[in-house]
Amino acid sequence: MTVVVPKDAPKDSYLVGLIGSGIGPSLSPALHEREADRQGLRYLYRLIDIDVLGLGPEAVGDLVRGARDLGFDGLNITHPCKQVVIPHLDALSPQAEALGAVNTVVFEDGRAVGHNTDVTGFAAAFARGLPDVPLERVVQLGAGGAGVAVAHAMLTLGAGQVTVVDALPDRAADLAGALNRHFGPGRAASATPDRLADLLASADGIVHATPTGMAAHPGLPFPAELLRPGLWIAEVVYRPLETELLRTARAVGCATLDGGGMAVFQAADAFRLFTGREPDSVRMLADFAELAGAVAAPQ
Repeated sequence: MTVVVPKDAPKDSYLVGLIGSGIGPSLSPALHEREADRQGLRYLYRLIDIDVLGLGPEAVGDLVRGARDLGFDGLNITHPCKQVVIPHLDALSPQAEALGAVNTVVFEDGRAVGHNTDVTGFAAAFARGLPDVPLERVVQLGAGGAGVAVAHAMLTLGAGQVTVVDALPDRAADLAGALNRHFGPGRAASATPDRLADLLASADGIVHATPTGMAAHPGLPFPAELLRPGLWIAEVVYRPLETELLRTARAVGCATLDGGGMAVFQAADAFRLFTGREPDSVRMLADFAELAGAVAAPQ
């Protein structure tokens, strides 16, 4: 976990934002701004959607530089920019460097410093939501920016082995290799999607870390018949909070974890990095439940 040194004279006004694709439904602005209001801060959180701007992920460097020049205090970074942003930063926290993925950028003395709060956010959510599930054999779908973080979190939580499955075999193999170097030989493996049926037949649980299930990418990441009672499912997607994967898994009898807890705990860690102030994650969890419920309610 990144250690934050409190500023000598904390500010009372902050301008932050989120860069990513299809982020219009994000609850991050409300989560950050509500907590800031309770702490007596002026806090503006802006969305910088590359789809709306007609830009590709390679534009993230220009967007980061523009935000710094405009006086932003920091940025959150989400799909598909968590890895491509790295060459455009001046420094990385040890955890972000180890992961090769950044979801939070703090501007300090004109420098852009990358951090990763996805690891701690997912670990806290998993420990809270699925505290007693077996972890000997875990299958993870997705080896992108979020996938890197949650794989590290699962092994930190004590998973025996994590097998990473990705549509890009080299990306899965690279992540497994990095995990084995960090956690020790044999703790991770990679596989192609055609092996998924065999892997899930003997797995304890599944971590889903691809965009499938998001509002812009509806559907299931694999055939529903591969689910069975006894499997647990941990989801990274939180908009919608109940993805088709979670809904189908619950109907089968699987224990499930939605992406809401990760969204809250990573936001709390980012808030701490941006402001140097301690957020109240319990209040933020209540905020999330209220906001997600309001979004899901019929209009």
